[in-house]
Amino acid sequence: MKKEDAYYLGKIVKKYGLKGELLAKIDTDEPETYEGMESIFLDIKGKLVPFFLNGSTLHKATTLRLDFEDIDNIEDAEALIGKSIYLPLDSLPELTGNKFYFHEILGFDAIDNKLGVIGKIQAVNDYAPQAYFIITDDKNNEILIPVSDRFIDKVDRKNKSITFDTPEGLIDIYKNK
Repeated sequence: MKKEDAYYLGKIVKKYGLKGELLAKIDTDEPETYEGMESIFLDIKGKLVPFFLNGSTLHKATTLRLDFEDIDNIEDAEALIGKSIYLPLDSLPELTGNKFYFHEILGFDAIDNKLGVIGKIQAVNDYAPQAYFIITDDKNNEILIPVSDRFIDKVDRKNKSITFDTPEGLIDIYKNK
């Protein structure tokens, strides 16, 4: 499997017990969705390698306990600490309405209710305390809009666009540089 066909779920952070089980910190709003998984992919030297599981159970709010099929000792388990976990994109549940996955809206047109088309969505930065859309206009200006239900008016998957209702002057800050 290629990385572009998968999504990042989290990272293995430490061992659990003496029988090779591991704990993974997962990046999701619905961690219970990932209980009972049968397999995952781990990033090993830039390649996604499949691993089969005896089970996965929620350990804490955003931590999964992973019981690997062929890992039954501490030494083998330690080799996987720090590895990133991926799952196939087609395993994601389909979202509707104004809910979306960050990867699915890349390349969408960004439309402002008052100004019309303002550019294309290039990325979503979710590493900052407040996630934000990174939009590039036709003059290569970068426009940043917070990811907030207050500003998202409509997600139109059919026409590949998101319509925003931004505060007065927000877009002008970036256009008048």
